[in-house]
Amino acid sequence: MKKLKVSMLLLMVAATVLTGCGKDKDTEQGEATQEIEEATAAPTQETAEEAPEGKVRSNLTYEWVDEEVANTRPIAVMFNNIEVACPQTSISKAGVIYECNVEGNLTRLMGIIEDWKDLEKIGSVRSCRDYYVYWAMEWDSIYCHFGGPSLYVSEVLARDDVDNLDGTTLDGTVYYRTSDRKAPHNAYASGEGILKGVEKYEYSLEHTDRYSVLEPHYNFKPSSDQVELTDNAIDANKVTPGGYVVNKPWFEYNEEDGLYYRFQYGGEQIDDLDGEQLAVKNIIIQNTIGESRDAKDYKFFHVVDENKTGYYITNGKAIEITWNKYVDWDKTRYYDKNGNEITLNEGKTWVCIVREDAKEDTIIE
Repeated sequence: MKKLKVSMLLLMVAATVLTGCGKDKDTEQGEATQEIEEATAAPTQETAEEAPEGKVRSNLTYEWVDEEVANTRPIAVMFNNIEVACPQTSISKAGVIYECNVEGNLTRLMGIIEDWKDLEKIGSVRSCRDYYVYWAMEWDSIYCHFGGPSLYVSEVLARDDVDNLDGTTLDGTVYYRTSDRKAPHNAYASGEGILKGVEKYEYSLEHTDRYSVLEPHYNFKPSSDQVELTDNAIDANKVTPGGYVVNKPWFEYNEEDGLYYRFQYGGEQIDDLDGEQLAVKNIIIQNTIGESRDAKDYKFFHVVDENKTGYYITNGKAIEITWNKYVDWDKTRYYDKNGNEITLNEGKTWVCIVREDAKEDTIIE
């Protein structure tokens, strides 16, 4: 629609210049140039709000963060999510969390954390799955994991455009063990350790040329101008994603602060760092083709696909969406029923990857 409007504007401008309409030619051309520039200017996510000194908008949450934090590559951490490994530590520091099935219909959580250098305990950290790597690539992140099924992950981890820190070779440097839990549920990372791993492999802490912090992954609105879903929206006070039959998670909306609070295994999901319950502003249900690869039930998910369905949920409402991702480094894009890319509210986002064959089990009420 924007291209059509611009094309019509160009034709009108051209007609004006040709006919003259009694104006000076230079004046006409100057006005035409100004109109074209205004019509084709890239939209901005905010126009009037002045940035606090030394702060910029986070690419993950759109909250104000230090410039150094925004310009440093985030980490993508594979958080253990079986019941004996809960609660996790520092997962509340993630601006975006991905949840997806692994073997046995367990889920694993991948947290994208941008302000990580001073964190002393992150985890516990578990093994890689290749589909998570592709989601981590969207954020130009440093991928933190503890091994993985080599048959399915070796190829993607060996790519030149994937920077990963594997605990099977970095235990004792990037990662350390605690005595309060049994292995393999006692492996944790620290910001100091991750920096040692970055130095060891000569990874860059600055964003790569393939990624720009100036190009947002999500479209956001600031908290002062909230997105309110109205067109074809349904009530979403409780959200239960389909297919997560072991941890059986759900989210409950709190109207007082506008956040969705996370529950699993029959109770509140908390961060061991502060004992607080996890809560997010946005939930995305991303219906995705998934299948078992072998007798061990190692899974495969189609991370690159188009016109797949899902939901966007915020402020007590939900709308149906579709999503596209065309190549590995592409950012997954989400669209409403009218084909417009959705805008998220400022704050944290939880992305639930739901298998296509379980999407009817998603309950929004």
